Amino acid sequence: MAIRNVKTLAKFRGTLVLVGAGKMGGAMLDGWLARGLKPKQISVVEPQPGKAVRGLARRGVRLNPKVNAVAASAVVIAVKPQSAPETLQPLARYVEKSTLVLSIMAGRTIGFLEKSLPLGTAIVRAMPNTAAAIGRGVSVAVANAHISAYQRKQASDLLAAIGKVEWVSDEALMDAVTAVSGSGPAYVFLLAETMASAGIAAGLPPALATRLARETVAGAGELLHRSDVDAATLRQNVTSPGGTTAAALEVLMGPGGFERLLTQAIRAATRRSRDLAG
Repeated sequence: MAIRNVKTLAKFRGTLVLVGAGKMGGAMLDGWLARGLKPKQISVVEPQPGKAVRGLARRGVRLNPKVNAVAASAVVIAVKPQSAPETLQPLARYVEKSTLVLSIMAGRTIGFLEKSLPLGTAIVRAMPNTAAAIGRGVSVAVANAHISAYQRKQASDLLAAIGKVEWVSDEALMDAVTAVSGSGPAYVFLLAETMASAGIAAGLPPALATRLARETVAGAGELLHRSDVDAATLRQNVTSPGGTTAAALEVLMGPGGFERLLTQAIRAATRRSRDLAG
């Protein structure tokens, strides 16, 4: 069954406030509606709403309601991290004792959020990735000490609308999460881009090289997704001793090759995530 057809939010009670309806916020909004959340239960705070959000307003979604007119069961913050300071101050007026606050702002820590929200607010910080746009993302979440079992389940259901959900207990891991899965799609896109360039250098027509690289990366990703076999075994299964794949992997897995470069890249992204968090 497609992930977006599971009606896990049909029993959601109260109002869900989405702050920020850009690409990621919009993907979550689509997923929630597909999973059974009623339009009239959703309020969207977005100064520059796109055509899709304005269309949802005609279906019953409340667009930019007055702050005092909404008491939220859950608030999802999906704005850019640099917008956080001016966003959080008015946002606190949506939050009651039982409100769950779920933030997907990159780099903004739970401690940062706690300083701007009422004392004792249940907060979840999550890092999704860009595949959320097609319901195939993965989100990693961490909660503060005030979250209840019900609110944790509520956060999982909201995040599951855009893909799989994993939980960690140590917020310090979120920097490495950002480096691996948050930034990870860009590494895969670079792989496809580089494969196409290498194919052109080997003599393939550019359009064909691009199609071959794109479909190969997409197909291998889908095979990995559907298989219970680990990535190393899948790699070994397509590598005949002395064959063409083995010749290529000898270069990629040699000194200074793919593993070393990617390890360095993820280390750099992890450091940058820590820097951004302050």
